[in-house]
Amino acid sequence: MTATTTAPVAAPPGPTPHGPNARLRAWATRAPLLPALVFMIVVTQLPFVATVVISFFDWNALYPNARRFTGFDNYHQVLTDADLRHSVWTTVLLTATVVLVSLLLGLALALLLDRRFWGRGVVRTLLIAPFLVVPVAAALLWKHVLYNPEYGLLNGLLHYVGGPQPDWISDTPLLAVEASLIWQWTPFMMLILLAGLQSRDQQQIEAARVDGASDWQIFRHLTLPHLRRYLELGALLGSIYIVQNFDAVFTITSGGLGTANLPYTVYQSFYQAHENGLASAAGVLVVIGSIVIATFALRVVSSLFREEVSRA
Repeated sequence: MTATTTAPVAAPPGPTPHGPNARLRAWATRAPLLPALVFMIVVTQLPFVATVVISFFDWNALYPNARRFTGFDNYHQVLTDADLRHSVWTTVLLTATVVLVSLLLGLALALLLDRRFWGRGVVRTLLIAPFLVVPVAAALLWKHVLYNPEYGLLNGLLHYVGGPQPDWISDTPLLAVEASLIWQWTPFMMLILLAGLQSRDQQQIEAARVDGASDWQIFRHLTLPHLRRYLELGALLGSIYIVQNFDAVFTITSGGLGTANLPYTVYQSFYQAHENGLASAAGVLVVIGSIVIATFALRVVSSLFREEVSRA
């Protein structure tokens, strides 16, 4: 008896991964995203390109026919002018203070909300509320309800205990702006750090407790190293937004008393001095600084995602 063998029937050739059909499918997949991409380019990229071009001109809006190309003179003036340098220093000081204090307060509140107690949901909602307030409304709240020397809540409490009656905005202008921003950004830091606390390995913590570790030792050697990425993420994201903050400075002090940061200086140069080129150069520097910070933030986010995937 002889066995017969049949040759396998070859499958019909399918579309190659780099053939015309594959390219058509790829374009069909991307087609719904094209309107959003065009809209984003028109709304964000074209104005930025125009801003970069204007920053190379000596362009005063009151004398449009006298504009002339000056190269990097506007950038040189931004970096060397005493008032502009002071606004850069104010921006750095304001950002660093608000971010650091918000992180510390957010960490304390996150550790509190990580514990189980009656009414935790209500407390969490109340603590998140300041971050949901419109920035201008929050600044007005602090300026009139809290800081006003005549009818403000702070002076009302001091009057009740027989204390002094300071004019908060005139006496401590930068601190007044920082306090309002800290109040608004602490809930943001709290949410990020609370997410980090709830992603801890509970078995590792229980094992440490069984071995006799105290709460401080657990926090120092287990919780704090685990939160390092979340602390970095909160600091970077907070810095991106606070560097560009305009509402609090404009509403509370109108940029006076040494509180003018770089965004307010851009506004002042553009709308009050009508120096389009100088304002554009300062704005470009703000964008470059924000991009640098955002690059580090994206790296931190990517590392967090990789850690979560590896843990899963």
